[in-house]
Amino acid sequence: MNTNLDGSSPARGVSAVAPKEGGGFPNPGLPPHVHRQADISKAAEKRAERVVASMFLLSVIGSVIFIAAYFVVTPTGRNIFAEPESTSALWWSNLITGLGLAIAVFFIGAAAVHWAKTLMPDEEMVEERHDIRSSDETRDAAVGIITDGLEESGIARRPLIVTAMVASFVALPIAVLAPLSTLGPLPGNKLHHTFWGHNPGQRLARDHDGTPIKLSDVAMNSIFHVMPEGLTHETPHHLEERAKAAAVIVRIDPSLSKNEESAAMGVQGVLAFSKICTHVGCPVALYEQQTHHMLCPCHQSTFDVTDGAKVIFGPAHRPLPQLPIEVDDEGYLIAPGDFTEPIGPSFWNIHKDKPMSDTPKDK
Repeated sequence: MNTNLDGSSPARGVSAVAPKEGGGFPNPGLPPHVHRQADISKAAEKRAERVVASMFLLSVIGSVIFIAAYFVVTPTGRNIFAEPESTSALWWSNLITGLGLAIAVFFIGAAAVHWAKTLMPDEEMVEERHDIRSSDETRDAAVGIITDGLEESGIARRPLIVTAMVASFVALPIAVLAPLSTLGPLPGNKLHHTFWGHNPGQRLARDHDGTPIKLSDVAMNSIFHVMPEGLTHETPHHLEERAKAAAVIVRIDPSLSKNEESAAMGVQGVLAFSKICTHVGCPVALYEQQTHHMLCPCHQSTFDVTDGAKVIFGPAHRPLPQLPIEVDDEGYLIAPGDFTEPIGPSFWNIHKDKPMSDTPKDK
C-alpha cells in the first residue's frame, strides 16, 4: 500500500502531478518589460541613431565601390590591378564588384535590424481580434494607433537616419542598373539575317569538312548538316555566324509534299531548313525517315518536313524557317538568298523588318 512521506495514505482521486482543483496550472504571465539603454538615456539613443546612420552610409559606399569597379576594374578592358583579358583581371573584377554589392545590400539590412532593436518601440501589446467590421470610432482609433506608431518610431525627429536611409536606397538601384550601360549596341536587324543572305548564291557545304554538296549526293530520305561554303574560321564573328547559319537538308519523294510553296523552294524533293529550333534554339538534328518528321531532342518539338516543317507536336510555335535552294551549272546545291523568316526562338519584333530575302543593311 502506497503512503505519503509522513505515513498518511494519499487522498483518493488526487493526481500526483495535477492540482486538486482548477484543471490546470496558473498563467505565469509575461516577464516584466525591461527598458533598453536607448529608452532611458538620451546619449545612448543618439549613439544608436549614429550607428544606424553609419550603416546606411556604408551601404552607399558599397554601391559606389561597385559602380566604380564595374568601369575601372574590368576583365577585358581597363583594369588598375592586372593586365586586361587575363585571369587575374577577371579575379579582381569579380572580387571588387562582388564585395561592393555585398556591402551595399548587407548594411541596408543590418541598419534596419539595428534600428528596430534599439530605437523602435518594443513594448508588447495584446488586443483581441474581432471577426466583424469594427465601428467607425474603432477604425478611427486604429488609424490613430498607426499615426502614433509613426510618431513613436521617431522618424520625424531623426533626420540623420532618414537622410542616410534614402541615400542608401537611391545608391543601390544605381549600382544594379550600372551594368545596363555596357550591354552593347542595339542589334538592329542582325537577328533577321544570316550569313546565307550576306552573299547570295553560296554553295551548301557539309558541316564537318566544308565540302560542297551536289544534288546527286543527296539520296532519298537522307539528311545532311550544312553550312555556307564561304563561312570559314577567318570570317568575322565566326562562331556567331555559324550558330545562325546552321541548316539541314533532307530529300523526300516530291509526291509526298503537302505544301506547294515549300516544295517550290526545293529541288527535286531536296529541302533545306534551319537547324535551330524555334522554341528555345536547340539543334533539330533527328530525322525520322519513315514519318519524315524532324525532332528537337530538348523538348520534343516535332516538325513535318512534308508540310513546310510545320509544328505537329511540342512547345514550338513556328515552323522551321526554310532556306530556298537551287542547282548551279556544275550540279552543286546553292542558296540564292536567306531563310524565309528569322531563325531560332521568336522575339517581340520578329516580323517588323522587311522580308529575309532582301539585302541586309548591317552585317
